[in-house]
Amino acid sequence: KANFNTLYPTVWNWGYTLYPSEIAKSFTGLPLDPTEGLQGRDILAEMVELGHDQGMSVIPWFEFGFMAPADSTLAKAHPEWLTARQDGSVIWWEGKVHQRVWLNPLRPDVQQFMTDLMVEIVSNYDIDGIQLDDHFGYPSELGYDDYTVKLYQAEHEGKIPPKDPQDPDWVRWRADKITNYVETLFHTIKKHNPKAIISVSPNPQEFSLNSFLLDWYRWERKGLIEELVVQLYRDRNDTLIRELEQPEILAAREHIPVGIGILSGLKGRPISWSKIRQQVNIARRHGFAGISFFFYESLWNLSTESPEARQTALKNLFNDPAQRPHVTDNRSNCELSAS
Repeated sequence: KANFNTLYPTVWNWGYTLYPSEIAKSFTGLPLDPTEGLQGRDILAEMVELGHDQGMSVIPWFEFGFMAPADSTLAKAHPEWLTARQDGSVIWWEGKVHQRVWLNPLRPDVQQFMTDLMVEIVSNYDIDGIQLDDHFGYPSELGYDDYTVKLYQAEHEGKIPPKDPQDPDWVRWRADKITNYVETLFHTIKKHNPKAIISVSPNPQEFSLNSFLLDWYRWERKGLIEELVVQLYRDRNDTLIRELEQPEILAAREHIPVGIGILSGLKGRPISWSKIRQQVNIARRHGFAGISFFFYESLWNLSTESPEARQTALKNLFNDPAQRPHVTDNRSNCELSAS
């Protein structure tokens, strides 16, 4: 009724899959998130059927990427997979509330685990694509685990990694390793499901690269992204406009559909409909391919406004059906030689 055309359902969250997974079971002993209400169901299959019945594309979202709760079954089962700081600590606080750890995406066994999860989905479900996000790297303060240090030494004549996590060469080396994996992942997914769209929803490039070693701009230059949805969860409209006009975003728009992720609210942080409408219209005026809201519960719930008022406002804002932008092969093929 609100004329949405795409669903991005979370399928990898809190160290668990939200669909029955033989891959997850083989690594953790649990095929599905143990939360009550999920057992005996395949939520992804239900979502695909219901979404397609309504004419919507369904692109499963690997929300947590390489991040996991510190007390998760996965982290406890495979402590050797975790990356660390220079002092050996592995805990990373998210929002000063949640204790997280990060799987090391440079490790072949971690890469294989993540690849197997995605291949499982694109092979077994009638989905329209896969979405990665800002957690498909890791915080730049990490990367000092034994595996990574030895790998770095093997490629740098025995030298240890720089003590400064923001050392440009050290950032670049780790980011390039992740890019190499993403390139392999892209082609593996396409081998199993050539029609699956590879969507990425990162932070703006500078923060993404320097803080999380996720160089989505290089991914796009290499033709590894077919849809880009940049997370621009900003309170100030002038900040939003400034970031919409970043050169990396403008360059990507020349090759692929680029949408904007807008925050519709969080638990304990409602966003007024007036603010949402303003930001949607800003994205429209700048000619972006679409809007993606985070997250669905706050579209008309988790708000100081009534659900009925929010639903009516949504219908008014999106009063005409809109087709998804056509995703073709990323034709950029213009990897920059100096960055």
